[in-house]
Amino acid sequence: MSKTHVEIHTDGACKGNPGPGGWGVILQSSASRKELFGGELETTNNRMELTAVIQALEALKRPCQVDLYLDSEYVRKGITEWIAGWKARGWKTASKQPVKNVDLWQRLDALVHEAGHQIRWHWVRGHNGHAGNERADALANMGVDQVLRR
Repeated sequence: MSKTHVEIHTDGACKGNPGPGGWGVILQSSASRKELFGGELETTNNRMELTAVIQALEALKRPCQVDLYLDSEYVRKGITEWIAGWKARGWKTASKQPVKNVDLWQRLDALVHEAGHQIRWHWVRGHNGHAGNERADALANMGVDQVLRR
């Protein structure tokens, strides 16, 4: 049985850094499309970028073949290049400092390695007319607006 292919677009936003932030996700398969967003009152842009990817992967109900598009090199390089070293050093950076956002990195690591997804990570330039990224950005800003209205 082949895995369902899902295209995911994610983005995070923050008004001030730190400040109120939001995340946005688009999940698209041949059968359906789903948009998700949310936010936090006191956060950072990097936390919202990570949260968007986590929320997207947590929304998948079974192992999928995923093409994930994001405009955060921090998240893409973190999960594909840096994380192995962080784990080997006990969640410390090469300069022996604690990894920032370790709680989210550990959640993402578990989702990537334990959920059975095959993920291809695609970086896109933000705010550059890429339709999926522009919509994910709009959703992330809806997340910011939502927390500011509470």
